[in-house]
Amino acid sequence: MAAQNLLLSYYGDDLTGSTDVMEALELGGVPTVLFMNQPDPSLLARFSHCRAVGLAGTSRSETPQWMEENLTPAFEWLKGLGAAICHYKICSTFDSSPAVGSIGRATEIGRRIFGGASVPMVVGAPQLKRYTAFGNLFAAFRGEYFRIDRHPVMSRHPVTPMNEADLLAHLSHQTSLSAGLVDLAALQADDVAQTVDQAMKNRAIVLFDVESRQTQRRVGEQIWRIHDQGHGFVVGSSGVEYALLAEWAGKGIVSGHASFAPPGPVDRLAVVSGSVSPTTEKQIRFALAHGFDGVEMDAMRLVSEGAGDAIEQAVATGLASLAKGRSVILYTALGPQADRGAEIDRIEGARNTLGRALGTILRRLIVEQKLKRAVIAGGDTSSHALGQLAIDALTVRMPLPQSPGSPLCVAHGGGEIDGLEIALKGGQVGTDAYFETIRLGS
Repeated sequence: MAAQNLLLSYYGDDLTGSTDVMEALELGGVPTVLFMNQPDPSLLARFSHCRAVGLAGTSRSETPQWMEENLTPAFEWLKGLGAAICHYKICSTFDSSPAVGSIGRATEIGRRIFGGASVPMVVGAPQLKRYTAFGNLFAAFRGEYFRIDRHPVMSRHPVTPMNEADLLAHLSHQTSLSAGLVDLAALQADDVAQTVDQAMKNRAIVLFDVESRQTQRRVGEQIWRIHDQGHGFVVGSSGVEYALLAEWAGKGIVSGHASFAPPGPVDRLAVVSGSVSPTTEKQIRFALAHGFDGVEMDAMRLVSEGAGDAIEQAVATGLASLAKGRSVILYTALGPQADRGAEIDRIEGARNTLGRALGTILRRLIVEQKLKRAVIAGGDTSSHALGQLAIDALTVRMPLPQSPGSPLCVAHGGGEIDGLEIALKGGQVGTDAYFETIRLGS
């Protein structure tokens, strides 16, 4: 694979984040494939035309010990691909903690495997309305902008609430590695390269501010300039790709754009949702008001001993709607007020169990009704749910510029699932009409 001149390899800390990167790369003219597990040589060879290779993971919802056991072989495999840059992809909201989804621990492991003295970090992504200024993270919510520790959603995340906007301060609770900042003032100065070189020499982690397309471009220049100086392992959001794409296009390495023909509508769409986000709540309510049937499911029943009966009941109800020619959404919550996370967390591994249950339900609906398109909503949900669909890899079918980070993908695998069009939507992603947009395919 190294002989293919790969520009980038990456590990996504959850599935929706992984498709976010794939979408950004494809829109920038970089053919990309996302594998669900490390592929064997024959599967890898099927995508020999790709210039970027991703590996979807679940580390956003895992412990540091899990990371040590699982990220180590994953990073070693990615290193063996020989890409110019390897990216550990995190959420642009940086939500993490010392115990769950530790960005610090993942950075330590990557730094050890790739052997770099210092790790660049890029979180800001204006395309996603995420901005870093003097080390502090800001994010949009329904047309307004908030410091992340005052964000109406992320400051109240059910697992990893963000209570600190200063990213280096937040990171200091997860790693003892020294960390520094290349801020906006430095990026706009003429001697930015000298500043970056000094920071990379003196700190193990270097965060780069990004608050505009202009600073994003300058960050891309610097990341690409130093990638072959022992700094080829990068941590960050899909802001990493957006920054690099601008640099690659400017140097003529990639075309800088790609076109996709809309796939058109399907008569029926099945959605499963484990998200408690108010964004997803509005999307569900919009869909229900525009012809979708809704099936409310009890999250606790799906993770308890009687889960089999709950799954069968959900499947039967979903099949009944689909058989009538209607689209259907099966959901465990309508917004944060319906969140039962505290109860679920009393059962070890229950969140992963919930995701697998939703995947089992969706697979039954797809196979028994021969569906051509489906959606999984919820970042943590998607990673575990998709594992039940026996999908080997994903490629982009249709990017959604109006809802960046949640493209419609094509599934590659065995049997009835091969060729399925599927979208994986994070909790905070998408317009109110997201599910209807996916159904219409335009």
